Amino acid sequence: MDFELQGRVALVTGGGRGIGRAVCLALAANGADVALCGRTLETLEATARDVRAYGVRAFPIVADVSELANIQRFISEAASAAGRVDILVSNAVSSLSAPFNEQTDDHWRHHIDVKLMAYIRGAREVLPHLQANGWGRIVHIGGMTARITAPLRVTNGVVNAGVSNFTKQFSHHAAPHNVTVNCVHPGTTVTERMMNMFNRRAKDDGVGVEDIEAETIANIPMARLIL
Repeated sequence: MDFELQGRVALVTGGGRGIGRAVCLALAANGADVALCGRTLETLEATARDVRAYGVRAFPIVADVSELANIQRFISEAASAAGRVDILVSNAVSSLSAPFNEQTDDHWRHHIDVKLMAYIRGAREVLPHLQANGWGRIVHIGGMTARITAPLRVTNGVVNAGVSNFTKQFSHHAAPHNVTVNCVHPGTTVTERMMNMFNRRAKDDGVGVEDIEAETIANIPMARLIL
């Protein structure tokens, strides 16, 4: 299938590892150049090397998207280096796997800033570039906690619900400019964050991590985790 990404430039936040890394490689495999940001240069450069193996350009940029200035810098540097911007995939996230009574105001603020506010700011800052092209795509990576209860992921649920609603609101704003805005809620994916949550659940329940994995899989209709 031709996704018509040849010559497009995609920006991916949190692109150095996990789902963000997989997104970068999928975009590259379909012909898009990729600018990716995150907080760790080593993982960004490793992903960038794998992106370039597809014969496209990669631009790793260190940026903590919990701050507006860093989002603006990422988009500006990416646009300058690549010559244009066509796609934004907002994926970055950082949160604490803990029950409600252990979540402080600082934990809530951090999660809101690094995900919900970063998605809002990213969409706002990138839209002029997409308007100038007369074409654009914005994809927000949400999470299933937007729709379910998850005792160790209370902030995730609230933040992802906000991401879902913002996506719908912003899609109406962007549509007249030939820019689509969509939210994807991935299933249970084996990432560093997910394994940290499994470890916390295992510790709290006094069982092994393999027991938590088996319990999680048993509640998934297809009976598998996303690797």
